[in-house]
Amino acid sequence: MKLLTCPMNGPRNIDEFQYLGPVRDDADPDTASDAAWARHVFRAANPPGRLLEWWRHVPTNFVFVAERDTVSNDVIRTFDPATAERP
Repeated sequence: MKLLTCPMNGPRNIDEFQYLGPVRDDADPDTASDAAWARHVFRAANPPGRLLEWWRHVPTNFVFVAERDTVSNDVIRTFDPATAERP
């Protein structure tokens, strides 16, 4: 069984979580061209190495950030984005 540590609930079974995608820079739909906005919405880079990702603990609806190594699939850390500074 794979565990993921929720910042609010502690270590939990990975089945209790929903992956919400990578943390990306904000794009402004009012100033971006249609093509640039479509790239932002539908294309996300998936580089090898460390990546910040949005995750949700489904039973509590708590959304947090996990830093994960995409090569080894190891979770380096998880944190509440409201209370922690991102690197």
